[in-house]
Amino acid sequence: MTAAPSHKALLFAALDDAPMGWRHYAYWLAASGGAFLDGFSVTALGVALPLLKREFSITPLFVGLIGSALVLGAVVGAAFGGVGADRFGRKRVFIADMGLIALASFIGAAAPDYRFVLLSQFLLGVGVGIDFPTSGAYVSELMPRKARNRMTVATIALQSVGMAAAAFAGLAILKLRPSTEDWRLLLGAGGALAALFLVARVWAPESVRWLVTKGRIDEAEALLKTLSKEFGENAQSFETRAIAPPSPSQEGANVAGFATLFSAAYRPRTLLASLPWTLMDVATYGVGLFTPAILGALRFGEADTGVIAEDFADAEGSAAVDMFLVIGFVASLWAVPRFGRIPMQVAGFGGMALGMLLLLFAAMAGGGAHAHIAFVIGGFMLFNFAMNIGPNATTFTLAPTLFPTAIRASASGFAAACAKAGATFGAFVAPQLQAAWGLTGVIALMTFVSVAGLVATAGLAHVVNEEGALEE
Repeated sequence: MTAAPSHKALLFAALDDAPMGWRHYAYWLAASGGAFLDGFSVTALGVALPLLKREFSITPLFVGLIGSALVLGAVVGAAFGGVGADRFGRKRVFIADMGLIALASFIGAAAPDYRFVLLSQFLLGVGVGIDFPTSGAYVSELMPRKARNRMTVATIALQSVGMAAAAFAGLAILKLRPSTEDWRLLLGAGGALAALFLVARVWAPESVRWLVTKGRIDEAEALLKTLSKEFGENAQSFETRAIAPPSPSQEGANVAGFATLFSAAYRPRTLLASLPWTLMDVATYGVGLFTPAILGALRFGEADTGVIAEDFADAEGSAAVDMFLVIGFVASLWAVPRFGRIPMQVAGFGGMALGMLLLLFAAMAGGGAHAHIAFVIGGFMLFNFAMNIGPNATTFTLAPTLFPTAIRASASGFAAACAKAGATFGAFVAPQLQAAWGLTGVIALMTFVSVAGLVATAGLAHVVNEEGALEE
């Protein structure tokens, strides 16, 4: 059965106009666990890599493979996860992907050799990749209109909270029981957190908008009545109406798949949703995954103090600069709804480029980077703050709002897959560039992609819809 336009609008208006309550926040937190664990896993791996290299004697090439396996898996997961969420439902898919994340984390924690670490990182990436489009679509469809931008931004900003949490978890583990096997505890901690999120997702409701799109009107009405009570509203009764088959244009929008994304109507939106995100993730993962190593190479910690002490010193530096990810996250909750997604995305890319230029100056100036430690730390802090107040918050929010419900997750999945392809490039190329050209080569590349993200965003800004609105 298909909902008449007026009836459909009534159903959606009940969601859009609902008062924001504690259950909204509870469902948001359950749905946003994948973003948190994405950030946690990236930083946890960055802290674990020096210990892994010592225990398994792995080469720089294999270090790059382990780092890129995480994001390469995310490419696969995002490409199929969005289509799956449009076809099978948001809830089924985000329960399955969280189970995969937990399993992958425990495989890594118990790995007998480096090949199992590689497998676990790939499977973890697949789970995270599936989660990105699913959670983005779910949060945008459940939240009231006035809070939609803020809560969608908050979802992806939890990635940075996860990064900071992993850095502090690494510090605690290395401090309390210094051992070359501490990486197992750190990877296992991610699995334990995934298990908690999995339990929470079992209790989350399906998306009313997805049910309506699939013609399951009776289920949508029953669920909406339940949600109305949970959200503090009076239960409303809705009369189901059958109407004639949809027009050809409507029918095309109800076919989930990537082909629709490149039709004339949606092509500019697809480019805006995917290209800047791809460029941002080249920089995000190229810098974020190797922040401890870069800080170590810039002599943030003391030299010749042993692998555990060096890893602890680098983790301290990582935790310090990662705090500006959290500060940027808090600021984005205010700035993006106030100033808009595009202005903040442009400003954020500009700040990222400036932060990298500060690092470039420190790396190339006379006396070496150690003589310009203020520029090193300042560059990292500015990069992290600008990234999270701008493109790391906004790129995630574009696809869920620019495309209709039937292809919303597919569009988000395509954009996320492109972004993770960029992340794969950044994670794999960064250590190779560092080995071949030194830190200046890595930093110069990150500066270039930050500027390119600014240009791409400004050039495609005309396709953005009204703030807080969903394309129906």
